[in-house]
Amino acid sequence: MFIDQIKTTILLAGLTFLLLVFGFAVGGTSGLTIALILAATMNILSYWYSDKLVLKMHKAKLAEHKMFEELHDMVKDISTRASIKKPKIYIINSSSPNAFATGRNDKKASIAVTTGLLEKLDRRELKGVLAHEIAHIKNKDLLISTVSVILASAIAYLAVMARWAMIFGNSRDEEGSILEIIVLSIVAPIAASILRLAISRSREYVADETGAKLIKDPEALADALVKIETSPKTNIGNKAAASLFIINPFSGGKFINLLSTHPATSDRVKRLRKLSFTL
Repeated sequence: MFIDQIKTTILLAGLTFLLLVFGFAVGGTSGLTIALILAATMNILSYWYSDKLVLKMHKAKLAEHKMFEELHDMVKDISTRASIKKPKIYIINSSSPNAFATGRNDKKASIAVTTGLLEKLDRRELKGVLAHEIAHIKNKDLLISTVSVILASAIAYLAVMARWAMIFGNSRDEEGSILEIIVLSIVAPIAASILRLAISRSREYVADETGAKLIKDPEALADALVKIETSPKTNIGNKAAASLFIINPFSGGKFINLLSTHPATSDRVKRLRKLSFTL
């Protein structure tokens, strides 16, 4: 897990560095300043409002305690083990088994599970999935994910600005500088997406291990992942939020690992089955 934590730090640093280099190449010191302001503004807005937007996007409804008492009890138990406040619980009406966590911090976090997850997983497997989502909250992955998405989005936005600047004329007349901007406007967004996806994959590994430690049962999550992966998938929400789910709900076929929001399920299961904890 330590290696994955280090990898995340390096990837985030790389994403930030790419944004700053691109901003400087497009507009010098002014471009660098714009890039920083853009990233900061988008981060703040996402930090405060992304959870509400994501829950609304998936038509999630607050889980009533009387109707979902066992679910509430499990979340409370795992949250206590993780030393965090019990998150709010939402239900998404979908036959596809899946779940995600969202919220700006551990005190404002929410967990959403589909009706398909509650129907198809047994109690032990469900506990494994809930532990994984609570691990995301405990590890502050919600903030890390938001930062990585916004940095990548800011780079993509700068790329569009750079291309329009090329069309309508650029004040920098040096041929080398213009060529540099053109290349960066194409390469930077691709590199940013690859870095963002790599961050997403590394955080899934960390959450798998943290969740398994919380309930001291790595097999529970491993079995749940196999069951979710092999269940028929129906699209939930839209692809912009795919990285939030425990398994990509849009993964209808084989993805190139470099362009996937999640590690291969077989790799995650293999790692989990190698873990063991003393009860």
